[in-house]
Amino acid sequence: MTRPGDTDHLAAQRADLLRFAAGAEHADGFGYLDEGGRIDRTRPVELWITCRMTHVFSLGALADEPPADGGPSRPELLRLAAHGVSALRAALHDDEHGGWFAAVHPDARVDDRKQAYGHAFVVLAASSAAAAGVDGAEKLLADALAVHEQRFWDDAAGLAVEEWDAAWTTLDTYRGVNANMHTVEAYLAAGDVTGEQLWHRRAARIGAHVVGWARENDWRIPEHFDADWTPLLEHHRDRPADPFRPYGATVGHGLEWARLLVALDRSLGDGAPEGLVEAAVALTERAVADGWSVDGADGFVYTTDWSGRPVVRARMHWVAAEAVSTAYVLHQVTGDQRWADDAATWWAYVDRYLVDHERGSWHHELDTDNRVSGEVWPGKPDAYHAYQAAVLPLLPVVPSFATALRVRHEWGA
Repeated sequence: MTRPGDTDHLAAQRADLLRFAAGAEHADGFGYLDEGGRIDRTRPVELWITCRMTHVFSLGALADEPPADGGPSRPELLRLAAHGVSALRAALHDDEHGGWFAAVHPDARVDDRKQAYGHAFVVLAASSAAAAGVDGAEKLLADALAVHEQRFWDDAAGLAVEEWDAAWTTLDTYRGVNANMHTVEAYLAAGDVTGEQLWHRRAARIGAHVVGWARENDWRIPEHFDADWTPLLEHHRDRPADPFRPYGATVGHGLEWARLLVALDRSLGDGAPEGLVEAAVALTERAVADGWSVDGADGFVYTTDWSGRPVVRARMHWVAAEAVSTAYVLHQVTGDQRWADDAATWWAYVDRYLVDHERGSWHHELDTDNRVSGEVWPGKPDAYHAYQAAVLPLLPVVPSFATALRVRHEWGA
């Protein structure tokens, strides 16, 4: 008998997640999967999903593990990753103005916004595919980094701007921490793959800003800002469950930022901003106190107000995935047994409520009674958070996922 979070359980999770995700292959990239693993043909092919799937298939190829029954082998995973790279060169790429479209609709119309969020995932996908040796990935990574350098990185602010129009002529006045969080993730991955520490240093500049904002708000991270980086604490109060820009503090982002701050600290060593690990612990403690089992049922609530009261109480799969990942990392760097105990508790929750033992993958959203829901995230479009949570215990704290798996593969571990 294995327990949730044990070695055999995580190996089975990785294999099943890859099996389920393989069904997302679409001519234009990777599509949006429903609960049963079928592509929802009414939805567009989105940049962020295509990039995340490319990243996951690259990690799966680098992990080089036995496939699940009916799941993709290593050569098939490499083919899927290559398909993602090709899609990022074709349907999703703006050949006229450069950069990448946010989405391609079933009727071939494009959402031509140029978003930092999606472009960060192009960098991540290209980094992972390059680590896996996928043809064309290194060129894709160089192009994606050049776009980030030219269009999204604001060196004076030490942060990434949010969104442009198709022709890069009009910059939206909104600034967001979510896109910057994934920019940190992408820059760390790119720095590890290319060996250029510039990307690590830029990621650390972003992280230092977020630590300061969080400290000023009792370790609840402001998510939304104006063009001068003034926090907009009431942004989207009328749309509290927005999937990308919800009102208030996002519990899962406190956890995700904590993991990334530890990675920044370990990646830069003496060159890292001071207090990153301490900030990671504070962010995690706040997220757990505000979010875990606070309304009569197990699970993490999605968002809270600025005093810590739950606002959107739905349970999102990605929050639990980030919780187990961050607990693992904090146990590694602090040696504190409470984080290992928390990881065991949260893996048990994941296995009981989120893992779909019948059809595969994880339910993306549960209601307040831990029943399958879909108000914010219907279906199962994303294997990224879950696969990373399941693969992280194989790896050291740094380097990032793809580079660490490449080293592990090369050494035959």
